[in-house]
Amino acid sequence: MSFSDLLHYLRIGGFTLAFLLLASVVALGVAIERLIALWGVSERSRALGDTVHKHLLRGDVTAARTATERSDAAVADIFLAGLDRFERTRACDGVDAAVERERAQVGLRLRRNLWILATIGSLTPFVGLFGTVAGIMKSFKDLGLDVQAGGTGGTAAVMTGISEALVATAVGILVAVQAMAFYNYFQARLSRVLVELRLMGDEFVELLRERPLNVPSSASTPAAPPSAEARPQPEA
Repeated sequence: MSFSDLLHYLRIGGFTLAFLLLASVVALGVAIERLIALWGVSERSRALGDTVHKHLLRGDVTAARTATERSDAAVADIFLAGLDRFERTRACDGVDAAVERERAQVGLRLRRNLWILATIGSLTPFVGLFGTVAGIMKSFKDLGLDVQAGGTGGTAAVMTGISEALVATAVGILVAVQAMAFYNYFQARLSRVLVELRLMGDEFVELLRERPLNVPSSASTPAAPPSAEARPQPEA
């Protein structure tokens, strides 16, 4: 199909075809934005999770918080919510609930704008069908006007109009396939990411509860040997 043919169909399709092309551009833009936003989410979260878990295994909650605050990983907000709850209560009661609430918030942020892809994928076939029906109605109207004007009422002009009107349905289906392909890809990817975040959050809560307590410095310092004056003197 040449560029002139594309311009011809765009002119014939009018508002319907222009809307479908705009929807295609929007779907592509949303897909690119989500690809950038989700790039490396799992890798950064796993790296932070390993670091925090190592600190918690040593019982160093302060170091775990410092590493979390310096990270931009998606799981960082989940860890911070649990650490904030732990520092407020000085206990692990309610930490799992705080972690779960923040994990739900992170999931909502990761799914942002995906509803646009679902909407485009579900609506564009009907928009294309509407354009086709409108084009067929126009073709039959032109046929009726031709007959009233004394024409032969041949079907050549009608068939040409119908074939041009069917382009709207074809474009609508193509845009819907594009949008739904992107949507299903991101849904599958996010399902895996959210499962990883849930597992890391559960492991974080367990390690926070089972962390070793800091041993007092006095207990770890060896006792000083008795001085010479305190030692018993041997009998002469």
